[in-house]
Amino acid sequence: MKITRVETFLVPPRWLFCRIATDEGLVGWGEPVVEGRAETVRAAVEELSDLLIGADPRRVEDLWQTMTKAAFYRGGPVLSSAVAGLDQALWDILGKSLGVPVHQLLGGAVRDRVRVYGWVGGDEPAQVGEQAAAQIEAGLTAVKINASGRVSPLPTARETDEIVRRVAAVRAAIGDGNDVAVDFHGRISVPAARRLVPLLEPYRPMFVEEPVLPEYTDRLADVVAATTTPIACGERLYSRTDFLPALRAGVGVVQPDLSHAGGISEVRRIASLAETYGALLAPHCPLGPLALAASLQVAFATPNFLIQEQSIGIHYNSGTAELLDYMADRSPFAFVNGAIERWEAPGLGIEIDEAAVRRADRTGHRWRPPLWRHPDGGHAEW
Repeated sequence: MKITRVETFLVPPRWLFCRIATDEGLVGWGEPVVEGRAETVRAAVEELSDLLIGADPRRVEDLWQTMTKAAFYRGGPVLSSAVAGLDQALWDILGKSLGVPVHQLLGGAVRDRVRVYGWVGGDEPAQVGEQAAAQIEAGLTAVKINASGRVSPLPTARETDEIVRRVAAVRAAIGDGNDVAVDFHGRISVPAARRLVPLLEPYRPMFVEEPVLPEYTDRLADVVAATTTPIACGERLYSRTDFLPALRAGVGVVQPDLSHAGGISEVRRIASLAETYGALLAPHCPLGPLALAASLQVAFATPNFLIQEQSIGIHYNSGTAELLDYMADRSPFAFVNGAIERWEAPGLGIEIDEAAVRRADRTGHRWRPPLWRHPDGGHAEW
């Protein structure tokens, strides 16, 4: 079997898909993207395709090693995301060629279903509480909220109170039988995190995510020591070596993204590394159907898995295309008691609506993250 063609598709709201075709008719799909830099990753995929055309797609590990190491300059979000999507597509082909799901190739399933959580939007505590309750009503048992909107690196007393009220409103709305995670998006400083995160402890967050920017991973130990709440990070870390300092700092939850951190091949290794530190895996995935399918295949086969992010109905995509729009069969992603049931279809196990993807690519997108500024005109973290 030989790879004959690599294609990419720029699809709304902010995603990039790739398709690998073979001379035996098998096709694999993946999702290589950096949100806001999709065109850049598309160029990287095209460059990497030179290494793939004519190769046997079933030699997944050899091709991963080649794509990541066959250049003097390595790593970084663009290259690792391009590799990630191609890696997903290669695993998809391998599974289809053998007639088994990817999780079977990873050693077999260790669970029957994967617990998932949904995002909650809204600006005011009352709105956040209402939307959290709506997610629970829709069949989920866990939600995640942004701790704040634009906020000072050292939050004022008022900003601090607003953050606490948001979390309190969600806890009141969903009750003690469901979970809430709190994402800071790296918007506050280390001293602020050490002061603020402990204030959330009475509301028992499942975890607090990315309290500080990944540039300050070496300071995470200070945050971990300041609170009993598990600290999570990893959506902007791209390799085992990136995660090692965070694990040594004592983070309780690692969140590699299957479309950023080298795909299935690297994330399974990150999960194993995390297990040696007693940390749990909760893959980052506010993306499309292929990234979610790849994440779930890893989750089905990973002992130290905690929970899976997913973007069905996410507020970021309101008014644009939605994850399920690109699926020929939506049933694999049905929520059952707050979880997605394991499936046994080969490869990634989902069927992409290729016609819908090709139509969407004709329109494409030019999504960019919001540009925020503080009242004094200085840059603010989104």
